[in-house]
Amino acid sequence: MLRVTRFVIFVLFSIRMLMCKKHREYIEEAIEMAADNAVNFTGGPFGAIIVKDGKVIGKGANQVTTSKDPTAHAEIVAIRDACKNTDHFKLEGAVIYASCEPCPMCLSAIYWARIEKIYYAAKSDDAAEAGFDDSFIYREINLPNEKRSIPAEKLPSQIATKPFKEWIRMENKIEY
Repeated sequence: MLRVTRFVIFVLFSIRMLMCKKHREYIEEAIEMAADNAVNFTGGPFGAIIVKDGKVIGKGANQVTTSKDPTAHAEIVAIRDACKNTDHFKLEGAVIYASCEPCPMCLSAIYWARIEKIYYAAKSDDAAEAGFDDSFIYREINLPNEKRSIPAEKLPSQIATKPFKEWIRMENKIEY
């Protein structure tokens, strides 16, 4: 019995070490993508990789400045790539490796994509020191609409809920 227990412990330890090695490889690849992106002037210093079942299904580096698209953050680009590569908008069972802790927009996209777990290297404080401070956005989200720096005002409309009623009524819709 003791031999079996030692063998099981050895196997579990070996698996854990392999997993740690893979995590390190994926996160370091995301970090290298981010660094390359910065020095090559192709976008901000952010990179992301999405993995499912041990296979890379999506990659992305920040493309905000080159694409002139403020939503082209590394995580969003990687999600778009993974969805294209898997031909699906849900990435259930996948994990994302990001060079930095995701901003509020990317975090939302990760949730919408149904990604299972986030691994990141640098903290948002590290990004803030480099001029990428999203703490303001986190604070804004918690404010009532009328107190935000970009006011949001609901306009009255008799048909405001029409799209949702149509959606509910649809029989062949693709749920998400």
